[in-house]
Amino acid sequence: MIVLQTTLGDITIVLNHEKAPKTVANFEQYVRDGFYDGTLFHRVIPGFMVQGGGFDTDFNQKSGREAIENEADNGLTNTRGTLAMARTQDPHSASSQFFINLSDNDFLNHNGKSIQGWGYCVFGEVVEGMDVVEKIETVPTKRRGVHADVPAQDVVIEKAYVKNDA
Repeated sequence: MIVLQTTLGDITIVLNHEKAPKTVANFEQYVRDGFYDGTLFHRVIPGFMVQGGGFDTDFNQKSGREAIENEADNGLTNTRGTLAMARTQDPHSASSQFFINLSDNDFLNHNGKSIQGWGYCVFGEVVEGMDVVEKIETVPTKRRGVHADVPAQDVVIEKAYVKNDA
């Protein structure tokens, strides 16, 4: 399990090693490297998702490792409380950024191996702390440079760790 200690409370996540092995290995390595420590939940869209894992508290984008292969064809779906990898229009561009679904977002699911159909790879699920995710969802947002839906008050991942290692 992974714990995200945030300024609003802890979020505990169970990862699906069987269905998304490459994605889980990538995420766990970022956690073990301390990459997420001091990063923001930088995008919040109520009723949709909260996104983090890419910006530090000065709102500088962190550079991650190489992009990974999209495993969204694994049968897991973007339902409320699941974690998925964020990416650009390129289906295989996910690196460090992830999001937590705030509702069942079926339109994000894999439905074919085309640019439009790839979807977003689900690789884990919140098992404790959904109330914290809901607190993040209610934080007022604003624009910050070219970015919209940025929390007006920083919501920081103070520390991320593998629970068995702590």
